[in-house]
Amino acid sequence: MSTPRSISTGACLSLRKGSPVSSLADSIKNHYRSQGLEARVLTALADAGKDPDRLMPEDLAAIDEFHIRGRRATVELARRVPLDGSSRVLDVGSGLGGASRYLAVEFGCQVTGLDLTEEYCQVAAMLCRRLGLDSQVCYHHGNALEMPFAEASFDLLWSQHAAMNIQEKSRLYGEMWRVLRPGGGLACYDILAGEGGAVHFPVPWARDASTSFLVTPQQMREMLVAAGFEILHWLDTTATGRAWFQRVGGRLQANGPSPFGLQILFGEDFSAMARNQVRNLEEDRIALVEVIARRPE
Repeated sequence: MSTPRSISTGACLSLRKGSPVSSLADSIKNHYRSQGLEARVLTALADAGKDPDRLMPEDLAAIDEFHIRGRRATVELARRVPLDGSSRVLDVGSGLGGASRYLAVEFGCQVTGLDLTEEYCQVAAMLCRRLGLDSQVCYHHGNALEMPFAEASFDLLWSQHAAMNIQEKSRLYGEMWRVLRPGGGLACYDILAGEGGAVHFPVPWARDASTSFLVTPQQMREMLVAAGFEILHWLDTTATGRAWFQRVGGRLQANGPSPFGLQILFGEDFSAMARNQVRNLEEDRIALVEVIARRPE
């Protein structure tokens, strides 16, 4: 595995200087870019009654698991793969690092996060330092289509709600295969194209169709197999996602929005994104799938 350089937050961050960046990658970066994010996160934590200098992992639950069903989806996915203190895990599309920190705390494994958004990597590293996890978790700023890691570097590839922005999915799965050791596993929780028609925008992963690349469940399965993966587990969780949104909506109506929520990342756009996310699920325009695959020995 490549050795990332240390940064002031106490975790690690590797930047791919000089790499060619496509206009598509620039558009995706612009969608997620959030100037001053670290300061806003710390301020919002304080406004929500949390002490930024004495954080617990559960204090970050409202923002650090940026996928449908949050921590519950992470816990369920992790239960399906073998993990222990010797496991080397790569979290592809690690965001603010919630899943990577959970895996490190719960299983004692070493976790590397990879994300295209530099601000997310910086905030994830800062939160790791505040939680005392910098010896177990580090973050790289880079492109999942050009992973800055040697072949067979990891025992498990982990990815939740990351592939929607990636057009060249066959290349993505090929890179995952390359950095995964023979016999290693792939754990994915993805948003796919449903049967109800085109997606309503904006959504959390894209403001319009130019940066959204959903495939059908059958297409995803075929691409994984073509990359060489053996599929061990495939579960459609769309209905579970709908039920989760109904419960979340009920709590919001009863209690109002928390000052510490995903609006910190997207500002005023987030309300429309969240409404469309629910509508797309209800109208079968998107589907959710949980997948465990394996690179054969």
